[in-house]
Amino acid sequence: MRITTVRIIVQVLVSALFLLFVFITTFAWLDQAPGLKFWLSKFLEIDPLVAISTGLTTHAIYKGLIWSLVLLIPTLFLGRFFCNWICPYGIIHHFTGWIFNSCKAKDKIESNRYRKIYALKYYILGGLIGAAMLGTLQIGLLDPICLLHRSLSTAVLPAMNMPSPIARIVGDPKLHQFGWVIGFILLFLVVMNLVIPRFFCRILCPLGATLGIFGRFALWRIDRDPARCIDCDLCLKNCEGACDPHAQLRKSECFVCFNCIEDCPKGALRFAFLPGRKGEVIWPAITGRRMALAAVAGVLFYPFARLSGRATRDFSSKVIRPPGSVEEVEFLKRCIKCDQCIRVCPTNVLQPAMLEGGAEGLWTPVMNFRMGFCQLNCTACGQVC
Repeated sequence: MRITTVRIIVQVLVSALFLLFVFITTFAWLDQAPGLKFWLSKFLEIDPLVAISTGLTTHAIYKGLIWSLVLLIPTLFLGRFFCNWICPYGIIHHFTGWIFNSCKAKDKIESNRYRKIYALKYYILGGLIGAAMLGTLQIGLLDPICLLHRSLSTAVLPAMNMPSPIARIVGDPKLHQFGWVIGFILLFLVVMNLVIPRFFCRILCPLGATLGIFGRFALWRIDRDPARCIDCDLCLKNCEGACDPHAQLRKSECFVCFNCIEDCPKGALRFAFLPGRKGEVIWPAITGRRMALAAVAGVLFYPFARLSGRATRDFSSKVIRPPGSVEEVEFLKRCIKCDQCIRVCPTNVLQPAMLEGGAEGLWTPVMNFRMGFCQLNCTACGQVC
């Protein structure tokens, strides 16, 4: 069996599992099987970027995030495999490109060459980490797992619930304020794959940047034999990461999709243990000054965003958080904007915030009593948080 066939099977199974967890994140399922809460957040808990950023904001690590080692450890051996094998958001972009990209082979090769703009995700990561160091957690804005879960919970599934036949399958119909904004952001990022393949993964994804940094230490990686290579560049035709396998491999960009190995007509590429360093670009194409500037921008985001809102209990009357929430400042240090709590709320009272609590609280959950009511003795939101 070809290794790409194995990858496709894994992608289908992982996507099905992720969607299953999203679908059953409802009050009814949690009420019938309380043990489900252990599994519902597993995709978020294996996210090392969530662990790193919340550790910086709270100076503590939630024990469930120790699961992120499950992802980091194999990354140190195999490289950035998560982006193309396991990440449900990355799989969506891969599938979209495969279905709608009808370019000729020559155009595909050109579209998969490395571009300087692909370094942007590392600067985004630097800015988000800089903000986290001062106590404002904004990683959920662009973290792919948080972003996808938020999009499904507040836009896609509510849209699917509108026709009554589907509503019986997906759940009770719900309406979410500004859910259309979240939905259009998802649609825009997916459609951009037709302009630049894997647009979000290559340019914006901070989790991909994190794994790229760790992936530079990978023991197994793509190796090219110059003696066999005929410079046909066919290895670029289906390269998911635009990692230049035809020249010096950019380790931090390689998705370990193995397409280049199967596309090479001369067998010049292989997945090898500790190949020579001469055929690799080890570090991401970033400069220290620009990374420092990105970190400074993230640090400045803290006072600017805090000025835009009222992040203290004395002044947060416009923002009512889910039952059992900690004090507002501490809440903003912990909320990753995944909106699982909004998904599980049975009465539609929890809504994604826009600027009610300032720029710092964008997409965090708030209680809107014009949309619903808080059910007595219900703690579903706290259970899935």
